[in-house]
Amino acid sequence: MALPISRLHSLFPLLALFLAFSTFLASTEAYDPLDPNGNITIKWDVMSWTADGYVAVVTLYNFQQYRHIQTPGWSLQWKWAKKEVIWNMMGGQATEQGDCSRFKGNIPHCCKKDPTVVDLLPGTPYNQQIANCCKGGVLNSWVQDPATAVSSFQLTVGSAGTSNKTVRLPKNFTLKAPGPGYTCGPAKIVKPSKFKSPDKRRVTQALMTWNVTCTYSQFLAQKTPTCCVSLSSFYNNTIVSCPKCSCGCQSNLNTPQNCVEPNSPYLASVVNSASSSKNNLTPLVQCTGHMCPIRVHWHVKINYKEYWRVKITITNFNYMMNYTNWNLVVQHPNFDNLTQIFSFNYQSINPYGTINDTAILWGVKFYNDLLMQAGPLGNVQTELLFRKDQSDFTFDKGWAFPRRIYFNGDNCVMPPPEAYPYLPNKGSKRGVSVFTMLLLISLALLSFHHSFA
Repeated sequence: MALPISRLHSLFPLLALFLAFSTFLASTEAYDPLDPNGNITIKWDVMSWTADGYVAVVTLYNFQQYRHIQTPGWSLQWKWAKKEVIWNMMGGQATEQGDCSRFKGNIPHCCKKDPTVVDLLPGTPYNQQIANCCKGGVLNSWVQDPATAVSSFQLTVGSAGTSNKTVRLPKNFTLKAPGPGYTCGPAKIVKPSKFKSPDKRRVTQALMTWNVTCTYSQFLAQKTPTCCVSLSSFYNNTIVSCPKCSCGCQSNLNTPQNCVEPNSPYLASVVNSASSSKNNLTPLVQCTGHMCPIRVHWHVKINYKEYWRVKITITNFNYMMNYTNWNLVVQHPNFDNLTQIFSFNYQSINPYGTINDTAILWGVKFYNDLLMQAGPLGNVQTELLFRKDQSDFTFDKGWAFPRRIYFNGDNCVMPPPEAYPYLPNKGSKRGVSVFTMLLLISLALLSFHHSFA
């Protein structure tokens, strides 16, 4: 039965409110409070015009402080506005050529309406390289190494506009790294890029430049978390494990998880079978209660007079992945007094300006920057030495444990605060002392009584 027009009019404000709220959620789901300005910017510089198009250099800048792209690397797809083709490329290649049957003689590199481009591999011949190419699509984070947080390729575009007025911007950009997670906005024309000569005495500029900004959402990348945190301390025998089913459950028949027992006689064959499958990005994890590929353990190790020490262990439960250039982001109020860190690199990232409570940790190159797959070698460790600030330092109420931990840019599941190892109750110690004292007095009186009996 249809609603009256008057009733429909009354629903319009609610509909408008719902649409506004949906837009707000879509705009904020990619927001990272620890890296509010982080993004990957794709810069498209038209360097010269040709008879039927132009030559452009496309550069990916990873402006994310701690989120990087590891093997098998990024892939970039877009849709041409008209009937453009790619005549040739340097520093990258299209994954498919497409249908080029309308061309006679010279055949383009790619004729697809929506080409997908990937980086070339290390060891590519020099005559096929350009600056910042050929790293297999690996992009480091901006904090770890800005020099390797950039990737470029060059393409010659045909059947396109040959001036600033006739060229048409590509659309529908999609960045995979290597799976989903990034959302790219539309291309926007900006001021032409400028370039300095090697001797820095001359400046040239692109004929035309447009930018595309891509932001990351952990929810889009995967439906379940990828890491969890466990806790322990010297002052309590309790070891707080990762919350059960943090990254999935073994018994969930609707969404079965890929897991294998570490002592299974079929472990090698299962791993080899999973490695050869097309969807080899899906984790094959060791069967655990939390079912996470990565576990971070925070142990409050020692208490000194003016310092306290923490041990961090990162364990890989994923049989399908060696994590290269991994990093860990930790938020704790005592990072403003970090005195020493062992065997890891460290840098403060200060997401809140003057409040220094967040740090990024990563491995030392050629020593522990590679976190091996699940097994005896699948872990890395460090220790942190903090100086106490007597105004706020305490072991009480879980203060010594981290507020938040990210591994490779993904937020890890923390145990609930009520499960944290607690400081032994001082009242109970006083109770034991009083009981002991009363017992000693009773024994003394009993002995005194017997001596006069």
